[in-house]
Amino acid sequence: MKQINITLPDGSVKQMPAGSTGYDIARSISEGLARKVIAAKVNGEVWDLMRPIGEDATVQLLTWDDPEGKATFWHSSAHLMAEALEALYPGIKFGIGPPIDQGFYYDIDFGDREFDGHELAKVEKKMQELAQRKDPYIRKEVSKQEALDYFSKKGDEYKLELIEELPDGEITFYEVGDFVDLCRGPHIPNTGLIKAVKLLNVAGAYWRGSERNKMLTRIYGITFPKQKELKEFLERLEEAKKRDHRKLGKELELFTFSEKVGMGLPLWLPKGAMLRERLENFLKKAQVKAGYEPVITPHIGSKELYVTSGHYEKYGEDSFRPITTPHEGEEFMLKPMNCPHHCEIYKSRPRSYKELPLRLAEFGTVYRYEQHGELHGLTRVRGFTQDDAHIFCRPDQVKDEFIKVIDLVLYVFNALGFNDYEAQISLRDPNDKDKYIGDDALWEKAEREIQEAAEERGLQTVTELGEAAFYGPKLDFMVRDAIGRKWQLGTIQVDYNLPERFELEYVGADNQKHRPVMIHRAPFGSMERFVAVLTEHCAGNFPLWLAPDQIAVLPISEKYEDYANRVFSELKTHDIRGILDNRDEKIGRKIRDAEVKKIPFMLIVGEKEQAAGKVAVRRHGKGDLGAMTLDEFVKLFNNEIAAATE
Repeated sequence: MKQINITLPDGSVKQMPAGSTGYDIARSISEGLARKVIAAKVNGEVWDLMRPIGEDATVQLLTWDDPEGKATFWHSSAHLMAEALEALYPGIKFGIGPPIDQGFYYDIDFGDREFDGHELAKVEKKMQELAQRKDPYIRKEVSKQEALDYFSKKGDEYKLELIEELPDGEITFYEVGDFVDLCRGPHIPNTGLIKAVKLLNVAGAYWRGSERNKMLTRIYGITFPKQKELKEFLERLEEAKKRDHRKLGKELELFTFSEKVGMGLPLWLPKGAMLRERLENFLKKAQVKAGYEPVITPHIGSKELYVTSGHYEKYGEDSFRPITTPHEGEEFMLKPMNCPHHCEIYKSRPRSYKELPLRLAEFGTVYRYEQHGELHGLTRVRGFTQDDAHIFCRPDQVKDEFIKVIDLVLYVFNALGFNDYEAQISLRDPNDKDKYIGDDALWEKAEREIQEAAEERGLQTVTELGEAAFYGPKLDFMVRDAIGRKWQLGTIQVDYNLPERFELEYVGADNQKHRPVMIHRAPFGSMERFVAVLTEHCAGNFPLWLAPDQIAVLPISEKYEDYANRVFSELKTHDIRGILDNRDEKIGRKIRDAEVKKIPFMLIVGEKEQAAGKVAVRRHGKGDLGAMTLDEFVKLFNNEIAAATE
């Protein structure tokens, strides 16, 4: 029998009979691994565990602990849900059912039937019943005509539309129990691995994301191989609800939305505006030290600007429609990004190699059209402000500048308590280069520079193919918040292409003209998204230097209001901001209200405090710190801020 070489992630090579599966390889290593493995990554592509491998290959065995293992598990769970739904509601039609970051969803056309959240428990029960049958997921290659015939008989226009776009010879069906679907896979070996099921909610979703198409019913769910893991997930979900920035934003009076202003356009209230301003000032101060120069650009730009940059071709459909003027042929667009404007600032006069690197920074507001169903608080909006900067440098300066930006991003994370992160190196998809612009050699150079910079800084990295920007590779910082959720915050991108498209130049030491390289960077990403993530990360308990109100002065009764006013005025001279609560309420109520508002320090003043010239200090969430003079409190206060921001 023909033998093939299987190269494992540690570099070791196993000889296996041709036609061996991922399961066979796992079993040849250990029975324990064979019980845990759920899929195999063969030459970089995730396969079903039972799919035969006919030639020499590199193989990684995937378990539930691997992100791609989870994705496979949840993809299979979507099919299990579809099987349950089809059994309960015959005649329904299915759109797509992919895995997502946490679980899966399926889009369903229920026809004239109404489906709401009350029926989820019934579907869950059916899924659990079907899972116990341990039905295998069976992959079958079919011709395009076979696929069209099958779904024509079912009258499923959604699958027929998808099949029409697929090339013959690359179409596969998957069967599990009585359910058959058009699907590339991969899937877990059988439904018996799915031990815990929870369907989370029901939403509406237009077919293929277009408002011109029919609204389908989207059902979200999640599954686990152990009941204990589902229990832990649901506990985290409850905690996430308490931390929801939309809820806290309202309670803490940070921001609001108005239908009259428009969906996805946040209105920053005074406390939120001050918090945001302090974040901006914090970064501006760091940028000045790092040699950045501030610029300001308009909220609109000529359509031709974005045609030149390539953004209009790539993102025109996701932008707001062009703005026309009375002048014939004149069109403007709401600014969807800042980089083309900064290119024109660079180009405003001749540049010498001695001026480089030139670091231009702007808190620039941009506008992008998001569909109604995709808007979500501050994390998905139509108008947002980027902490944007563009560094124009010589090719020999790229790596050093990239490392300096990494240091700036890590400084921001450290000051704001984001200590659990990994850096994602986002590269081109080598099999679909049409999505990108620019020369192959320059792409390879940029990708290599990012990898070397990350390595020099000792970053924990993962590499993702196909996640690069259309004009260049990037380093994205993936942050885990206090309850373990992953967010993309902060990005650095190397770009050899926009300088080419805008014909940017500098005169080198050789007195010849050369093309600069452009580095895009945004440590926060966007102010809106960053504030949302920070709010949920700290559950509204912002670092002291950021808190909208840092102190609340609480007189026990009106007899001590004059002393409370003197305390409050004195603290203002030390740039300590807050409130004086002189309401006609009992002190217990005032303390409770200050705790609910998450005010870091409460300074209580009564007869003893007034007589001693002191304040009784409480720390939010910690309780009494004792009585102290104002000088002692100011020292305590400033030490806490210094420790957080140094």
